Amino acid sequence: MAAKVYIVYYSMYGHVAKLAEEIQKGASSIEGVEAKLWQVPETLSEEVLGKMGAPPKTEVPVITPNDLAEADGILFGFPTRFGMMCAQMKAFFDATGGLWREQKLAGKPAGIFYSTGTQGGGQETTPLTAITQLTHHGMLFVPVGYTFGAKMFEMENVKAGSPYGSGTFAGDGTRWPTTVELEQAFHQGQYFAGIAKKLKSSSA
Repeated sequence: MAAKVYIVYYSMYGHVAKLAEEIQKGASSIEGVEAKLWQVPETLSEEVLGKMGAPPKTEVPVITPNDLAEADGILFGFPTRFGMMCAQMKAFFDATGGLWREQKLAGKPAGIFYSTGTQGGGQETTPLTAITQLTHHGMLFVPVGYTFGAKMFEMENVKAGSPYGSGTFAGDGTRWPTTVELEQAFHQGQYFAGIAKKLKSSSA
């Protein structure tokens, strides 16, 4: 049976969604892995989203907390708000109390990817503070580390992402993930899926 990798994200303007799509491609490139995209529920009204200039949501299905238990590995993606995960993703984690009580997610590998507005906007603090959610669930955090190779040391051009996971800078909203950032997202999906597959095989 294929290892199920869920890519669960929140994206208001599409930047995180773009990374998620590339991560899915990377995960799907591993034989014996089934990668699926999910969105977390929106907490803002259509009126508020309209005033913020947010585009309509995509057709990616909305996940419920109980859906997480079906996955063999989960990658969580979100934009930052003042150096931490956005409220929508935090609200979703807050709704996983039932899973926490029974430790349904314990032992499952988990990864993180993210978007920030600027270089000093939380490229490290956002994933670092998010790890607390994984820890309480007993999940196994799988960082990218420096497995992406020489491109992790890119200095000539602006590049987001870190050893914690892939990332991008949104700037004023007009900047989109660069080729290198998308390559790191693909790599993260591929690398994570390989580990999820190994862990599933070892426990079979």
